[in-house]
Amino acid sequence: MPRRCHFLGTGTRSGHKKTYRGRAKYLGGVGIKITSKTKRTFKPNLQKVRCVVNGAPVRVLASTKAMRMGLVIKPSRRKYTYTRELKAASGA
Repeated sequence: MPRRCHFLGTGTRSGHKKTYRGRAKYLGGVGIKITSKTKRTFKPNLQKVRCVVNGAPVRVLASTKAMRMGLVIKPSRRKYTYTRELKAASGA
């Protein structure tokens, strides 16, 4: 399974990790400087969730951003209890 969101398509991105040296000017130093830039990866926060895709419940990888945006529609939960409404409907 690829490390990619099913809804937004967000995947792994590359960037830099910066290393600093020195003392800040407001603390009495001459300022902080970047001494190195190292390659690194930024990975999306993916969760394996069950959601409705094309009318059927499917387990997919979805980013938490997609969940917060409301793109993930979860399948309805099964009711295990015998409620009064169901009893009245079956008896009538």
